[in-house]
Amino acid sequence: MSDDSLSNAWGESQPGSPVFSYSSHAARIMQTVSVAQSGKCNTPVSAVTRSWQRCVFDFGIEPHTLRQTQVLTRTELRDRQQRWGALMNVALRELENLYELIAGTGYVAALADADGTVLSTMTDPSLRDTFRNSGLCPGAVWDERTEGTNGIGTCLAERKAIVVHHEEHFRDYNTCLSCSGAPIVDIDGRVIGALDASSVNRGGTSALERHTMALVSMSARIISRWQFLTQCPDHWILRFHSRPEFVGLLQEALLAVDAGGRIVAANDSAVLQLGNTREQLVGRAIDTLFAFDLESLHERATVNPSSIWPVRGVSRGRRFFALVRPPAHAQTNGRPVPVARGGTPFTGDTSCAIAADAKMRRNLACGHQLFAKQVPILLHGETGTGKDVFAHTLHDHSPWSDKAFVVVNCAAIPENLIESELFGYRAGAFTGAAKEGRTGRLLQSSGGTLFLDEIGDMPLLLQARLLRAIEAREITPVGSDQPVAVDLHLISASHHDLREMIAAQQFREDLYYRLAGMTLELPPLRERQDKTDLIHAILAEESNGVPIRISPPALDKLLAYHWPGNIRQLRNTLRTAAALCRNGLIKVPNLPQEVVEGGTSRARPGTASSTDDPLRDAERSALIRALNEHGDNVSRTAQALGLSRNTLYRKMRKHAIQHLLPAP
Repeated sequence: MSDDSLSNAWGESQPGSPVFSYSSHAARIMQTVSVAQSGKCNTPVSAVTRSWQRCVFDFGIEPHTLRQTQVLTRTELRDRQQRWGALMNVALRELENLYELIAGTGYVAALADADGTVLSTMTDPSLRDTFRNSGLCPGAVWDERTEGTNGIGTCLAERKAIVVHHEEHFRDYNTCLSCSGAPIVDIDGRVIGALDASSVNRGGTSALERHTMALVSMSARIISRWQFLTQCPDHWILRFHSRPEFVGLLQEALLAVDAGGRIVAANDSAVLQLGNTREQLVGRAIDTLFAFDLESLHERATVNPSSIWPVRGVSRGRRFFALVRPPAHAQTNGRPVPVARGGTPFTGDTSCAIAADAKMRRNLACGHQLFAKQVPILLHGETGTGKDVFAHTLHDHSPWSDKAFVVVNCAAIPENLIESELFGYRAGAFTGAAKEGRTGRLLQSSGGTLFLDEIGDMPLLLQARLLRAIEAREITPVGSDQPVAVDLHLISASHHDLREMIAAQQFREDLYYRLAGMTLELPPLRERQDKTDLIHAILAEESNGVPIRISPPALDKLLAYHWPGNIRQLRNTLRTAAALCRNGLIKVPNLPQEVVEGGTSRARPGTASSTDDPLRDAERSALIRALNEHGDNVSRTAQALGLSRNTLYRKMRKHAIQHLLPAP
């Protein structure tokens, strides 16, 4: 189409050409599309511009019209929801998880099918009418042909995650929206739906959009990954990545291999890792890609199914790290093949073992993705839950992992020394100062990671100085008037409820929002689903290479105990038991008396599963049992108990059931 005919299509009525109302928004679209169509653009055409081109040339729709949202009937919507089968329940649960991560920020979370029809939404009750008036409601159709460029329709058309911010929308009545959409793909790589988070406002920052986009993409990948793993129950699943820490997480590559050793499916990560198209991978024998055969998969599944092993690519000799999941009911050498729970690898290192629990696995996936995009992370959890290990894991997997990881324990440094420890000082700054001065922890961490442990114990006056350093990205050492630039990547941690401290004027609210780009709740050990795996992983670390086993009665005692000191207490217990045991077998007499006696030891009030109030214990146990029965789905649990979600959340806070609570 020539420039002249393009102009006619936007202004004058031509036979067979769409007629557009002229506006400043339409004019900008016209100019952009015209330049892209002419081939004179010096930069690659963006996804938004390609979408505008489709709206103009393929669909013939106008940017300036009145809103006429197409909404399906309840019967039509129900039919579309039922087509998803079991995947619908998983998608709705992940939609709820996504909403809980963005709750209180003015967003609606939406799930759509491959045609752009919204299947379900979640938002704050106070905003429900606002989003309904904007067309974001169940049954609404948001494909590009209907609504033009938008988060749902454009991510489906482009088959990739995308942000459509305000004036990037094609329809001018949608320019009040800021949308982040990500596609959901099936085992064959077909786009089967999308997740979207949208807000209705004229504000918003690029950092907030990146944050929201990362969360939406992560949730969409969780659904896609679940669909892949459950659609191949009769195949071997090879899980691999070039970095071992990503095996078992969202970034892992997946190949489904049939009984003859041929690949029947590959996910997007496998396509990317191997540098092939999906069509080039499907149908190939596994030994044409890796330097092992199907028999090796059998052997690995039999000998050590939960350990990662290094493998080499055939074509370029590239090294990967792999884990294999055997088919359901598979048998090797006449014995059932054991399957690692949750498919998560354990290598004797608790930084990997923490990914076995479902909540911790999600925390890791979310933390890796956001911290890599320089979003500050706040870790909240009881003392001893492994916040320091978690922080170090995020650093080790970050783009700046080769730089320093600097720890500042704000509770352990005397108050009069914290300032000099953080910011450093020049020579002679105060009596007793080192002659050559000292580099502060912030400058030591520049380019790497600064971990502020027990941030809630930092004095208020110093909080103000830290805030200025974070905002200005520079520090001024004690006794100096020359600022020094710093590149800060922040992880903070506290066992205190910082929002309660803000209400009590013990912590600065502005600093809190600078540190809590995302708050991750680390569950206490008593609520972890992977205690058995965690016990074996820690024991492997503490046994100095000597194989140590645990008798079933001793393991039962360890699992029954409520662990008020969490992982730190568990590690000390296992270290002592390993030193006391004989013949490499830990028995009940090797355990501390409080562990053997179980419930007779009392934990801190309001934290442990055993208290001095039998009614409180009974209510807590009933809540945990109900949550387990409903797969940790808060909405379904509240409905089953006849409670509102808010009431259930209050009871969960009362009983310290932290892992399902929305971020503050």
